[in-house]
Amino acid sequence: MKDKVIRIFRIINAIQSNPGITATDLAFRCDVNVRTIYRDLEIISHFAPVTNEGRGTGYKFLGKFFLYPLDFSEQEALAFSLLPSVLNEDKIPPGFHTAYDKVMGTHMKEKSRQNGILENIADIIQMGTPAYRKESRNFLQPIIGAIVEQRRIRAVYHSQSRDATTEREIDPYYLIPRDQRFYLIGYCHLKKAIRTFRISRFLDVEVMEASFDKGNFNIKKYLKNTWSIDRGNKNIKFKVRFQPEIARYIKEEELFVHPRMSDEPDGSLLFEVTVNNEKEFMKWILQYGPNAEILEPTSARVELKHRLEHWMSIYKE
Repeated sequence: MKDKVIRIFRIINAIQSNPGITATDLAFRCDVNVRTIYRDLEIISHFAPVTNEGRGTGYKFLGKFFLYPLDFSEQEALAFSLLPSVLNEDKIPPGFHTAYDKVMGTHMKEKSRQNGILENIADIIQMGTPAYRKESRNFLQPIIGAIVEQRRIRAVYHSQSRDATTEREIDPYYLIPRDQRFYLIGYCHLKKAIRTFRISRFLDVEVMEASFDKGNFNIKKYLKNTWSIDRGNKNIKFKVRFQPEIARYIKEEELFVHPRMSDEPDGSLLFEVTVNNEKEFMKWILQYGPNAEILEPTSARVELKHRLEHWMSIYKE
């Protein structure tokens, strides 16, 4: 059995390095008869797209198949690394250890390369530091890695609304950019529910061995009608008129909801949208000052009027 595994590796390497190699040549390289090569090729065909286009054309792999880099999971890598310790040394054929070293060396090299890519991504994405904190560690790299590998994280997180710090385990699903910040959406095992976490509020992050499955979770459905990041529980339809001088800028806003926009004869823009968090939408509207007029709902229009009157009272003196 061990001889067959080693031979299959040799056949794959030979086909990769010599596309079109014949069964006869493979038999010569592996020191077996051609019938054995045919049986091995049949096994290989179950996990690799090996093909022969006709008599005398030899064998090659279709598409971009390549044995390396290896895509071992942590469990697979651990199992493979233990092979030498569970095999009878007296029965291991010549060449096994060198073949084993090549496979493990390639795996470690690929793992190092992937970690390097994640480090570069994390370095490219620059994040600010909360004003109350002198310095802030960047946990983007381990979080991105955990999302890609679907690994659970153990985190220490500070909730600003409750002013409390807790340790919890999270299945990280998606990284969402909002308002110059990053948020993690995932399943919180402490709360037994999907939660949203602001990245800058993580005080520590550890990637665990445990894996997870998102199941039927749909991020678009989860964030439907959510204006920014905080989901509300009541849909509200807004109608806003933007003045001509900013209408074109509103049209190029990159939004996660789908508003209905129509041009008015005077160049202004009528903007209609349904959101589930009135507070977040109002915060966005306020940045445009008098260039944005809330037409509906009446309750939001009245609330903004009272807020402006309060501001005026502050600046009267």
